[in-house]
Amino acid sequence: MRTFKGKTYWLVGASEGLGAALARKLSDAGAHLILSARSEETLNTLAETLNGESSVVPVDVSDPASVARAADAAGEVDGIVFLAGVYWPMPATQWDAEKATAMADVNFTGLVRVMGIVVPRMVARDAGHIVITGSLSGFRGLPGAIGYAASKAGTMALAESMYADLKTTGVAVQLANPGFIKTRLTEKNSFNMPFIMEPEEAAEEMLAHMRTDRFKKSFPRVFSWVFRLSQFMPDWMYYRLFA
Repeated sequence: MRTFKGKTYWLVGASEGLGAALARKLSDAGAHLILSARSEETLNTLAETLNGESSVVPVDVSDPASVARAADAAGEVDGIVFLAGVYWPMPATQWDAEKATAMADVNFTGLVRVMGIVVPRMVARDAGHIVITGSLSGFRGLPGAIGYAASKAGTMALAESMYADLKTTGVAVQLANPGFIKTRLTEKNSFNMPFIMEPEEAAEEMLAHMRTDRFKKSFPRVFSWVFRLSQFMPDWMYYRLFA
């Protein structure tokens, strides 16, 4: 079982919601944390509530220069958890180009920017732990999810490719796919959200996964079955049920 005491973990997207909840749990587990997000003020407030040591390093994952500066400030880390994300509900009939592009640029391309610096460093020393946050929405295209579902599908595919390439090295890769989490992002949804979790509950699921050697975890478990099974449905059945 993986332990975190004395290890340094960089949390990208730590300012609120799942990121902040996971920061509190990792801090309690003995990890030294590097907290990153766009809002330095929010990160400082979070840092003051943690029981363990932490450092604040602001970053905008949509800005390559900001990512490079943050990675240099973070230095050599034992692990990184990518949680950064933006979301707006959006059907194709009401396409908002600016918001759709932002979801792609932060949720997926932002991950690529961060991994492009972190992965080579971990590979060079043959050690490291990478945790990527996907989503149940990434298993198959969903209505009203222009931008978000596609960005999460890309995120999950990238994690799968990284795992395939690195599973025989000293660099561990894990993917966590949560369902609905009660945050300011999901407050934008006007539809019913089954099995919605509190951030602390989702963080506990994620931390439990991080302690294992398994690659992927999708949760809540029962709700995740719906999305995983949907991959095997013929198109006529899937779109009749989901659209």
